[in-house]
Amino acid sequence: MTPIVIPAYEPDTRMLDLLKTMRENNLGPVIIVDDGSGASYSDIFAQAREYVDELGGSVLVHEVNRGKGRALKTAFAHILDVYPDAVGCVTADSDGQHTAQCITFVRQALEENPNKLILGVRRFDGEDVPWKSRAGNTITEHVFSYVSGIHVTDTQTGLRGIPRPFMEELLDVPGERFEFEMQMLLVSAGKYPVLEVPIQTIYDSKDNHQTHFNTFSDSVKIYRILARKYLKYVFSSVFSCVIDLALFALFCRFFKDRTPAYITVSTLLARIISGLCNYALNYKVVFGSRQKVAASGMKYLLLALVQMSLSALLVTMGCSLLPAAPEVAVKAVVDLVLFFISYKVQQKYIF
Repeated sequence: MTPIVIPAYEPDTRMLDLLKTMRENNLGPVIIVDDGSGASYSDIFAQAREYVDELGGSVLVHEVNRGKGRALKTAFAHILDVYPDAVGCVTADSDGQHTAQCITFVRQALEENPNKLILGVRRFDGEDVPWKSRAGNTITEHVFSYVSGIHVTDTQTGLRGIPRPFMEELLDVPGERFEFEMQMLLVSAGKYPVLEVPIQTIYDSKDNHQTHFNTFSDSVKIYRILARKYLKYVFSSVFSCVIDLALFALFCRFFKDRTPAYITVSTLLARIISGLCNYALNYKVVFGSRQKVAASGMKYLLLALVQMSLSALLVTMGCSLLPAAPEVAVKAVVDLVLFFISYKVQQKYIF
């Protein structure tokens, strides 16, 4: 048994139409969360409750609007408590984007793959798809893929099949509103493989499919989450660089009167210690790796050697091709490019 979760804030008759087709297909149980819609929507929820009673399930109520993320968590906690045999749940939106047939496809996929996160993904190349939705999804798809290492063609889909163990973990994941769904994808990395199920793409051309998603403020929250994750990598690199420079200065003072090769010795010792710091931060904080330390450590060392060699080679070539360009400027450009490439290499092959 796999309950269907529908978070709803100020829904219209599209939610009732969905519930009607779900009843016709005996697609239950259904858990609806009224996320503080208020008295003006009591009639719609009264009708919804009739469908829910027939399908089995519950209508849960937030007295005030708390956001989609909190509504989903409320439903997850209810299912974990009331449905001990559920393999997980399927979440669907209340605004008419998801049909009973598409919900069935996602539920079947979850029941056949109880350890995977199932995503009902839409196509964005149809003529009826608003250009803002097409452009926004394309940008988010590529940014998310780079930052997370997971390729998801529809990062904002609300039709998802969520395994029971993942539901338990998600109760403690930050995010109360639309950004929670992005957090869900990030947290799934390395734990629950993503399985995409193609679904019908539905947009209401008459009103451009109005939802409660605020294009600006909610997009800012979503991208802030992605930026926060990437900034961990930036901080790790900057911190290690500061450690490297500080130790280099310290070792130079210590070895200057002790060996003619004090610069080489200081450089090597500083780089080894700062490299270990960078490795530890990336292993634990940035990527949260589950790889064995020995294996990932050797690959990290190899990457550091290759990156250092490439930097020297490319800077030399750059200065030869652009003799008027300052060496420092050429090195800054080369190292910046290698910095972005290094992130993907560490993400995919090392951690």
